[in-house]
Amino acid sequence: MTITLDHTIVPSNDKVGGAAFLGEMLDLKPESKGHFEALQINDALTFDYENVDRVDSQHYAFLVDDGDFDEIFDRIKAAGVTYGSGPGSSANGEINHRRGGRGFYFRGGPDPHLYEVMTVAETGT
Repeated sequence: MTITLDHTIVPSNDKVGGAAFLGEMLDLKPESKGHFEALQINDALTFDYENVDRVDSQHYAFLVDDGDFDEIFDRIKAAGVTYGSGPGSSANGEINHRRGGRGFYFRGGPDPHLYEVMTVAETGT
């Protein structure tokens, strides 16, 4: 059986601002789609930002290759976004080298979400 996550609703204090922030960091272009502000993450996944009354922090992890990692990391630093090496240390200004790769965490935009960028999958494959 093959299961693919097609889209997920991302709760937001400001759906346009939330999609714009993450889109800028990942070099993706948000698009208004009816009720949602959509961010096409890849061929199979869309983040559909939705305004809600209460936003709890969510964790979204992105697996990228080394070249994309460098580009994203450069945009994070150029934008002055605070980043760190772990979920509990997302502001220490360091990256991690877990599983033989590189990774970092960051927050920003209108929502409290924690974003992770990594070059080796959590499963190590």
